[in-house]
Amino acid sequence: MFDPLAMVIADKATVQHVMSGCPDAPTTPDRPPRQRLHRPRRLVVTALRRLADRIEPECVPAS
Repeated sequence: MFDPLAMVIADKATVQHVMSGCPDAPTTPDRPPRQRLHRPRRLVVTALRRLADRIEPECVPAS
């Protein structure tokens, strides 16, 4: 069954999508990259590594 409303909606959506790439389309500037705090990250990594060393079972040779 042919639905004319669906065709109109699809046409408008296609035109809007195609026109979004025009040179005068509105743009937003890129955000500056966030500054990472290296010390807290290093502390968390160290704590997780120590925790993993304590929780991880030791290798036991097969007898």
